[in-house]
Amino acid sequence: MSRRRIGLALAAASFAWGLAASAAHATDISFWTWRQEDKAAYNELFADFTKENPDIHVKFESFPDENYPTIVSTALAAGKGGDVIHTHAYGWLEQFVKAGYFEPQDLTTVPSLANQPADALVAGTYRADKKVYSLPFASQTLGLFINKDVFAQAGLTPPTTWDEFITVSKALKEKGFYPLANGMGTSWFNEMFVAIFTNPFLGQDFVGDLTSGKTTFKDPRYVAALGKLLELRDYMPPGFEGIDYETAGQLFITGKAAMLAGGSFDIATYRTQNPAINMDFIAPPTAKAGDTPQVTKFFDGGYAVNAKSANKEAALKLVNWMGTKEFGDKFSALLGNISPIKGVVIKDELLAHVAKLNETAMPHINVVYFRFEKPTGSELLQGDITKMMSGSITPDQLAADLTDGLAKWYKPFQGK
Repeated sequence: MSRRRIGLALAAASFAWGLAASAAHATDISFWTWRQEDKAAYNELFADFTKENPDIHVKFESFPDENYPTIVSTALAAGKGGDVIHTHAYGWLEQFVKAGYFEPQDLTTVPSLANQPADALVAGTYRADKKVYSLPFASQTLGLFINKDVFAQAGLTPPTTWDEFITVSKALKEKGFYPLANGMGTSWFNEMFVAIFTNPFLGQDFVGDLTSGKTTFKDPRYVAALGKLLELRDYMPPGFEGIDYETAGQLFITGKAAMLAGGSFDIATYRTQNPAINMDFIAPPTAKAGDTPQVTKFFDGGYAVNAKSANKEAALKLVNWMGTKEFGDKFSALLGNISPIKGVVIKDELLAHVAKLNETAMPHINVVYFRFEKPTGSELLQGDITKMMSGSITPDQLAADLTDGLAKWYKPFQGK
């Protein structure tokens, strides 16, 4: 988006905010988000909230995802912006908290924080003061989509171990299917691709060693896991280097590909694009038989209150309601996302299966731990993984680049 278009979006946002501030009812509040596609669902949810709180009305306002951080930070810096702000998590959130833009949340102001598990709260917590600033709204799961009809046609069973994955992929290729739909044409997803297939080889012990400073990404365990990715190239579509995630999804839902490394966030999308699709979502292959299957999980973001909101009490009341089981049940049903709220009932069979897989999930390492300063782990990995998959650098080189880049700000890696 050009600077002029960003300026127009900011002007529109400021105008909308000004209208809200001058409205006759002080309890008219705005909810800012990048999720335009979720407008109908949120409006239905907000209607439920207003039935219980008839003196508070919520206006849904969305902005382009690619410029959302700029629009939000510019508005908040001017003392404006929505009353409730939809945020991303971890390092994304921290930059706004550092600037003093969000109101801290505790059990007094947002009692429904008690409904959140500890790992979810970490996603909305500022590391410096250990306070929560954004109520978590959804977890996302990374794993392996399975086209059940393709497997049935091929007379094969989805793999559970790495050796089975290679054997099944060879058989699928011989039968004319792309075993794995993925390519390397979408930077943000390439990082997820790495996590999906490497995490089962790493395990929780590696995460503990990494985050405690006992090891770095130069660890032989990480280098070996990266090496496994090179074995996938023979089973990806021709020209995989340029195939983006959207195209890979189309190969999968149209039955040209049997498997797709992807995220639970696309379950609803694929059902909409192909209502007849017969698919499953499973954990990626384990290193060996007997290992615990491990998907990758992270928290997508949360709901924060503008510290300069003129309607702070009403905004906090909305955020508190968005942490209740009532909200979580309907949120999951309408949007096909897994709410972190304790006790939420997920009626969708596939989504409930994904929630079960989350019980033994690995964290999305770069997202959870290495996005707080520049260069982020995400930037470094996204920049190198395409080079490694094309053969221009080795797994050792990628691991060294990742470690050395992070060492510029992550002290446990310095000098290693």
